[in-house]
Amino acid sequence: MPSPNDVPTLYLLHALGASGGSFQRLGDALAGRVDVQGIDLPGFGSETAASDTSIEATVAHVIDILHERARGRWMLGGHSMGGKIAGIVASRVLSGDAPLAGLAGLVLMAPSPPRPEPMDEERRARMLSWVADGPISETDAETFLDQNTAEPLDAEAHRLAVDDLARTSPDAWRAWLETGSRVDVRAEVGRLDLPALVLAGADDADLGASAQPGLLSGVLPRARFHSLADTGHLIPLERAPEAAAAIAAFVADEVLAGPEVPEEWVRLIAGDRVDARVRGILNRRAVPDDRGYAPRVLDMAQLTLLREIADLVVPQDGPAIDIAARVDAQLARGEGDGWRRDGLPPDAEAYRRGLDTLAPGWPTDPVERETVLGAAIDGNGPADGPLDAALLTAWLEDARVDLVRQWLSHPASMARTGFDGFATGGRDPIRGYVHLDLGRREDWEPAGVSGTIATGDAA
Repeated sequence: MPSPNDVPTLYLLHALGASGGSFQRLGDALAGRVDVQGIDLPGFGSETAASDTSIEATVAHVIDILHERARGRWMLGGHSMGGKIAGIVASRVLSGDAPLAGLAGLVLMAPSPPRPEPMDEERRARMLSWVADGPISETDAETFLDQNTAEPLDAEAHRLAVDDLARTSPDAWRAWLETGSRVDVRAEVGRLDLPALVLAGADDADLGASAQPGLLSGVLPRARFHSLADTGHLIPLERAPEAAAAIAAFVADEVLAGPEVPEEWVRLIAGDRVDARVRGILNRRAVPDDRGYAPRVLDMAQLTLLREIADLVVPQDGPAIDIAARVDAQLARGEGDGWRRDGLPPDAEAYRRGLDTLAPGWPTDPVERETVLGAAIDGNGPADGPLDAALLTAWLEDARVDLVRQWLSHPASMARTGFDGFATGGRDPIRGYVHLDLGRREDWEPAGVSGTIATGDAA
């Protein structure tokens, strides 16, 4: 039976006047590759009786459902209104404030941005008039569909859309148009540094393909924007096969690129034994690496060489952590262990000089590389270069520590080595270890934990 990591789940939040059922066709097209699950938001679909349809209540509703359902590696997405909600939820996952772990990417369809949504005020007033006397009528539903599609929907999709509009809570409809769409949550959402796919229709007026890069500027630095021709705003009903193809490619290229964090460890990170700040750190570390990472301190040749050194220092099976890129990012942030060997320049410059010293004689054959690296570590490095042999040895000691630290700090590596010492925080009360016997596993520890490191008695 496939694990949640083999076929990741994509939880989708629907548009205004829609429901989780609007993603059924998308789910059918992605069957076997991505498990699509739509979530009904308060005031819509099966949740029309909800009394509180505010953004805060909607975000809490989504977090509660994800806490119950999300397992292993999963993605979050949203269509239009749902896109704004998805951004808020994702920000709380990455900060650790939500009791969730395992988020690996975002899939957004014509998303409402964190900033106030662009909308003509006459159009807003007209849409509000549709619920002045009760639920949306079939006539007004037809008008809504005409305004939001490039071509008429087929009969099945049309009926689904009309039915969803008809059962939409007038209070929820008003709450979004009057308040939710106007709220500016950029300060809370901030910068979502994780893989993201943004689908938008070429014929969508306010939230279309031409508008999305500007609307999401600074929010999704890793966004992949994909335009759908002859498509309006209702992407899941208009272009499900085309959207599914783009999502499948995105998942294969970016979401599944990194190592898996076992499901039991994901649940532990999401649990109440882990402090929110620690959870946020672990969640950000677990985000798949940027396949197109552009070095910020090193140049591309230096980063390539550091990646080849990393392969020797920390060999990795299966999808690998790009620990060299993570070291470059660490250098760009000015982070480190706070000391360096006498004679070495500051860390960023030491890396550049050390790599430039090794580069001229660096072999193409992996076996020869191991020999060259071993000689440099032993003090027999190149005679000429920006660093002499002694300083090169000293720098390589620092570099090896940095590379191993980046590997060990990833939650997948913690699971592999059986380290669960991060799960000794939380609140009310603070949790710790009860048994410090060698090899003894406590009831809360994942099944794979055993031995000295796992039981917390080595420290």
